[in-house]
Amino acid sequence: MTTAVNSTEEVVLAAGCFWGVEQLFKKLDGVLETEVGYTGGGMPEPDYHRVCTGVTGHAEAVLVRFDSTRVAYEEVLRYFFRLHDPTMLNRQHNDVGSQYRSAIFAATPAQRRIAEEFVRTENESGRWERPVVTQIVDLETFWPAEDYHQDYLDKNPYGYNCHILRD
Repeated sequence: MTTAVNSTEEVVLAAGCFWGVEQLFKKLDGVLETEVGYTGGGMPEPDYHRVCTGVTGHAEAVLVRFDSTRVAYEEVLRYFFRLHDPTMLNRQHNDVGSQYRSAIFAATPAQRRIAEEFVRTENESGRWERPVVTQIVDLETFWPAEDYHQDYLDKNPYGYNCHILRD
């Protein structure tokens, strides 16, 4: 008898407007599912309009569910750093405010350790002109965004998107 190994992992990542982040993560081989939402704040059951004001403390974020036998957590983090500027504090492109911060919401202590080492290595690499400001936070509650935000750029292909993949 063989025992099935669960190779599905989750991490929640914030990198500015969640529409573009979700769209790009859906293209990464090994990603099984994405969901946009809010995390990192103090208000229960946040909604888009309150999060946009910045008063909830939440970040727009994407839950990325991936098959770790197809894509390693470190590769997910590398991809995350390619699709936004991790040196921008509370801003990505035209989106300004703490709700657009760069953050890794680690689902496990192991993910947190790996993320801390990853950010340390990135800072020491000389790749960035400014220090990486990406927060590493333990994931508490992820609140799914309203249905109209899920798969937004699939539904609205000409909708607002400020994310591109860099080499």
